[in-house]
Amino acid sequence: MHLPPPLTIFKLATTLTLLLTLQPIPIHTLPLCKTSCGTIPINYPFALEDGCGAPQFRNMFNCTFNELFFQTPSGPYKVQSIDYNKKTMVLYDPSMSTCSILQPHHEFIMTDIQSAIIPPSQDTVFVLLNCSIDSPVLNHYKYLCFNFEGHTCDELYGGCNAFRVFHLMTNSSPPCCFTNYNTMKFMSMNILDCTHYTSVFNSDKLKGVGPLDWVYGIKLSFSVPDIGCESCKQSGGTCGFDTDTEGLLCLCSGFNNSTRECGAAGFEGMISEGLNNAPWTRHLLVLLLVVSLHTVMWLL
Repeated sequence: MHLPPPLTIFKLATTLTLLLTLQPIPIHTLPLCKTSCGTIPINYPFALEDGCGAPQFRNMFNCTFNELFFQTPSGPYKVQSIDYNKKTMVLYDPSMSTCSILQPHHEFIMTDIQSAIIPPSQDTVFVLLNCSIDSPVLNHYKYLCFNFEGHTCDELYGGCNAFRVFHLMTNSSPPCCFTNYNTMKFMSMNILDCTHYTSVFNSDKLKGVGPLDWVYGIKLSFSVPDIGCESCKQSGGTCGFDTDTEGLLCLCSGFNNSTRECGAAGFEGMISEGLNNAPWTRHLLVLLLVVSLHTVMWLL
């Protein structure tokens, strides 16, 4: 087999290298990710813009008139607060029944991804109200109902103005069920055969507290994987991801001149996109090409 002389191969490698490295380098002057919505701070892993935050929480939030909403299949829920230290988020559904107001039939539904990565917390209790005697949770699945700090259905129907109507309609207390989100996840309100629901959180602190003083709403819990975002933040960057591949990125603003200024030290395994940064694939291609051709030359 006839191979070209080493000098020709070297000239070819040099030419290809120059052609690759001298191509116009795209400028990645990235807008800064929004850090708040009204009074609620927006930090990793959450974000409002696509490409910011963690990809698993992509498109779950929006900010409307300075109010933050969490998007679910059953509709948007207003975010009341986020505690990044405790990794919890509190939602309030204005169409949910509470001790003071009875709302039309409504369900709380999350996607499978949402229920896996930001599920309702262990101290959030869902209360199924005005259930029929044929309800699955009163028969075959009665183990799904549990004792809620000693509270009873009679206490709810008698102590809450909104729920007293159920007591008045039958001159008795219709069954109710204190349960967790998984019950509602796998069985709709129609299957459960209960007309309404409410939810409270911080349930471990409600022993001996009447329903008028319960904290109504839904608390969600989330986790933040340790992927080096703290190092990215300390270097002046913001954690994000590639919107096409969902590969993790250390996003640098246009004020940084190179990866040496953002996302460099201690941020291994993640890509930094700064101003005048050539794509990492181009540099890798050049490196592989040069190494391969030098190997051929050495074999000759």
